[in-house]
Amino acid sequence: MRVGILNVTGYAGLELVRLLAWHPELQLAAVTGRSQAGKTLAEVFPFSGLFPKSDLGAMMITEEITTKVDVVFSGLPHKASAEALLPFIQDGIPVVDIAADFRLHDTDTYKEWYQEHPCPEYLESAVYGLTELHREEVQKAKIVANPGCYPTGAILGLAPALAAGLVPPAVIVDAKSGISGGGRSLTLTNHYSEVNESVEAYALQGHRHMPEIVQELSEVAAANVQVTFIPHLIPMTRGILTTCYAALSRPTNQQEVAELYQSRYADEPFVEALTVSPKTKWTYGSNHCLIHPVVHERTGHLIVTTAIDNLVKGASGQALQNANAMLGLPETMGLEAKPLYP
Repeated sequence: MRVGILNVTGYAGLELVRLLAWHPELQLAAVTGRSQAGKTLAEVFPFSGLFPKSDLGAMMITEEITTKVDVVFSGLPHKASAEALLPFIQDGIPVVDIAADFRLHDTDTYKEWYQEHPCPEYLESAVYGLTELHREEVQKAKIVANPGCYPTGAILGLAPALAAGLVPPAVIVDAKSGISGGGRSLTLTNHYSEVNESVEAYALQGHRHMPEIVQELSEVAAANVQVTFIPHLIPMTRGILTTCYAALSRPTNQQEVAELYQSRYADEPFVEALTVSPKTKWTYGSNHCLIHPVVHERTGHLIVTTAIDNLVKGASGQALQNANAMLGLPETMGLEAKPLYP
């Protein structure tokens, strides 16, 4: 099956190229990137010529996808992504949007956090692509909204507890991300001398990823969940460590909570409930999410830590997992690589 990538020159697009190079069923057929149009992948990223499919490096970067494709991924910014995907959606070609354009079900909420939606008529039919929560819907979908990197760890970490009524619908999410989560374009925020040896909390009054955390956790809990979400930027390239806090609704113990999480994710190929708190390094380069729930008996709180690679499970790996499900392929196909360590 033939694949197209919109904006291959961003981190998400390039990570998709790396993953697809090992995919036995999906063949990269077209890539776009307006700033580098007219060049080959190898000219822009010389290491792409080292990938297993030897023709990848010779692929020409174009301004538009003009060849036939069976699925399209978009790594464009919000609004531009929906606009570029619209022709493929209208032609019935499955699309996976790595941007935010189809994540929020409500048009007004999207407008509040972003701007006017370019094609709001498709929001209702789009599926939020956290496969662990919406597997059957993803398998039937033509439009899948890839979750944001921060929401992935937060939602997977809190969903079992909220679904079981173990905690009330009021949670705190503290998340720390590597610099690549901000994308490849250079800004003062991700300038080396600004980030190195420094940690910063930002978006204290509200981050754009918060409404999708609220949306998904509220659906799980069957109640309006209040989320206090504080993201941090830390001086590393990849990874997100998320620590979630919530008061317990009833007395419980560590064994009960551990069994709840292990049971919920026992059949998930990319989510594992650990008996120790995870490190981001344990997920580096992989599509795994590692989770550790802890009952803090002195305060009567649940603490859940999760770790992911923000460019894989937080972006391109999850996008490929979604595409596999949409196309009737095993979800793990092309994603078998294990973490790099140390």
